[in-house]
Amino acid sequence: MFKEILARAAKDYGTPLSDVQLAQFTRYYELLVEWNEHVNLTAITDPEGVAVKHVIDSISACAAAPFSDGTTVLDIGTGAGFPGLPLKLFAPAIRLTLMDSLNKRIRFLQAVTDALHLDGVTCVHARAEEAARDQAYREQFDIVCARAVARLPVLAEYAMPFVRLGGRFLALKGKAFAEEAAEAKHAVKVLGGRGIGIREVHLPGLSDKRAVLCIEKAMPTPKPYPRKAGTPAKSPIL
Repeated sequence: MFKEILARAAKDYGTPLSDVQLAQFTRYYELLVEWNEHVNLTAITDPEGVAVKHVIDSISACAAAPFSDGTTVLDIGTGAGFPGLPLKLFAPAIRLTLMDSLNKRIRFLQAVTDALHLDGVTCVHARAEEAARDQAYREQFDIVCARAVARLPVLAEYAMPFVRLGGRFLALKGKAFAEEAAEAKHAVKVLGGRGIGIREVHLPGLSDKRAVLCIEKAMPTPKPYPRKAGTPAKSPIL
């Protein structure tokens, strides 16, 4: 059932999937439902909800930046792997790093990576505020993406330190995207970003508004950022 629902949703959205991709997404879905019984991964587990609200929503980021061969992508606060894993299955040639602060989720993501025999995927157990001070990660990625992590002024502080100069930060947002974009203008400038592009997203069968917010890295992020864990959420850059 999930395979057929996803195939229809992908076609309706204009991003048809191959038989191999549909089989991979179906196995991913099966593992998600199985693990979700023991690990809090997502509140959405019905086939249509996962197909549209998780998978197609994640794939929508591909229209906002070039996910080409060898592109390095970091998904922070990835949770159950959204948007990172759908992006990897849709654009297999990217090099993906999945980062989350809960090791249970990282074990799930590693299990999916192993089950699907995915190359070029690294699962990292870390808080973004701490990992961004590691030179192995700081300003090393072509694209950094995040979905359902925090409001944009806070999220930008988590994400921008990881983006290389000339790279992009993609934030997948719900109906308050315009409000968040306006709220984050100063933070984005402080953190080295240049403007906030807005690409609206209309998912098949849904009437709610969503968007991918795209921020280009124009200057290095100042060394004080990100601040220590907990500070960005308590005292966002406004």
